[in-house]
Amino acid sequence: MSIDVKTKQRYDQIECGNVKAIGKQEFLELSLYLHRGKRWVWSDSKGRIATGQPLSRVLMNLFRDFLLWPFIYWGKLRDITQLDKTTYFQATLKSKICILFLRTDHWFNIVSGGSVGHLSGVIRGLRSFGYETHVVSTGQLKGIEEDQHFHLCEPTYRVGRNIPNIPEILYNDQLVSFIDKHWSTWTPSFIYQRYSLGNYTGVVLKKKYGVPYIFEYNGSFLWMGRHWGKGKVFHEKLINRIELLNLYAADLVVVVSRPMKDELVRRGINAKKILVNPNGVNPEVYSPIIDGSGVRNQYKLDGKTIVGFIGTFGKWHGAEILAEAFGKLLQEYPKYQGRVKLLMIGDGISMPLVKENIDKFSIKESCVLTGLIPQEEGPKYLSACDILVAPHKPNPDGTPFFGSPTKLFEYMAMGKGIVASDLDQIGEVLKHDHTAWLVKPGDAESFIDGLKILIDDEHRRNRLGKAARQEVVARYTWKEHTRKIIEKLRELCG
Repeated sequence: MSIDVKTKQRYDQIECGNVKAIGKQEFLELSLYLHRGKRWVWSDSKGRIATGQPLSRVLMNLFRDFLLWPFIYWGKLRDITQLDKTTYFQATLKSKICILFLRTDHWFNIVSGGSVGHLSGVIRGLRSFGYETHVVSTGQLKGIEEDQHFHLCEPTYRVGRNIPNIPEILYNDQLVSFIDKHWSTWTPSFIYQRYSLGNYTGVVLKKKYGVPYIFEYNGSFLWMGRHWGKGKVFHEKLINRIELLNLYAADLVVVVSRPMKDELVRRGINAKKILVNPNGVNPEVYSPIIDGSGVRNQYKLDGKTIVGFIGTFGKWHGAEILAEAFGKLLQEYPKYQGRVKLLMIGDGISMPLVKENIDKFSIKESCVLTGLIPQEEGPKYLSACDILVAPHKPNPDGTPFFGSPTKLFEYMAMGKGIVASDLDQIGEVLKHDHTAWLVKPGDAESFIDGLKILIDDEHRRNRLGKAARQEVVARYTWKEHTRKIIEKLRELCG
């Protein structure tokens, strides 16, 4: 609650990701008028303030957006159709490499998670070869310096902001205009874009400037919306056209797993231009020499065997399965009570299910829930653990698991004993009883057996951890990940 000094009137301060980009702003403000009847302002992490609008302006903007909605939709569909006809050519790579890296997600103030590790890993990996890499992003990026090579292009939502997914699609025009002003100064030799919903900026730039386009594809937003989101995605036809436009127009498509490549081949994408490139880790940042004693002291973990999990608690992470397995473990083997603790690092959509299982088995005293932590603090939290768990579960529709969890490679780099689901790429990267103990995906009983084996056998978990560290340093660093990308691009466009 704040007070307007001039009027002495109180108003609510409502936090948002970015005061320039409030999705469904008028719907939210209309709801505030109907339910609160007070004044309010919007604020974001940068300390910026946006004043709530008068009711008349709210209603007028809602009417405007619904009136213009079909014109915006058909206009963008026409643009995609035109691009479809003109961008399927193979560009040539210049000898001197300068990279334009596009991060276009409309998620703001993300401090941790796989996407944070992936973005900083790829950007730093490209720069480790001495390549000049200009990053254009919708917001600040954890782990990336905001220097002369970092360029902020924050989305500004205006017309259409009350229509789902329309702001993301309209952002293409804002971003292309921004890059056009700098292109002659940067002179990129190719574009690298991490796909976000509704964005096709890389395709426009390829057509305009004739440089190669690398498209990083981490899964279909249509599939994720149906199975991990709220259901059918708004403007499904247009979003699907945009996905296919990027896939066909790209000179190189980078995916993190073989099931993802198989999906794209079924959609008609040329297999020769698809690079399967699993995620990686920085083995200097994630290392057995990291000191986790501060975390152990903070949560009173000394003298205990610590089972750890880190993540954003997504629907595919299986965090609730770990909580169930740990509860049953303590229930079936009382000798572990007081000796073994579960450290769950992070937060997210499945946390209510985790807490439900913690209450169900009455294990609150044996569990520590840290909540979200900054990405840079992850290594010391992992170092505080003795066993690290990756309880990923199968896709709900029976399709192959297409992920490449960054936590998997971070666990390996820490040199800890790992219990993990034997699920597609996880089971390919890890070898049972050599670099990890693999268990049946989604099966709490199987996890109980795996946990028990590593809790009871310190020598085994040390042996597994040492082998995992050697494997990840040899094959799965971010530098190796980016080397493969440049090598493949040279093969296709050199």
